[in-house]
Amino acid sequence: NGKTYNLLDSKTTTGAGTQIFKDSPYATFQVSGTTASGSGSAVVVIQVSNDATNWITAGTVTLTLGTSSTTDGFTTQAPWKYVRANVTTLTGTGASVSALMGV
Repeated sequence: NGKTYNLLDSKTTTGAGTQIFKDSPYATFQVSGTTASGSGSAVVVIQVSNDATNWITAGTVTLTLGTSSTTDGFTTQAPWKYVRANVTTLTGTGASVSALMGV
């Protein structure tokens, strides 16, 4: 489809982002993060669902954060209807993470 969706936009706390309807079985996920100073870490779980109530893990991205942006991601081929990014760990001074989905 050639679309990009913002799952998280510079999120500074743990917790799930907004769910998005995914209209393609193909998807790529990219997570990036930084700190304002020093080092930190982030764990972002990409969760999928067919009913937007019961969520399972499609993949997990773990980042070591610093003042320069770090990024990692993965691809999937699965026909889940809904997707969201859930920040389970976020440490470091001024740490923030963002997540994108491409379909």
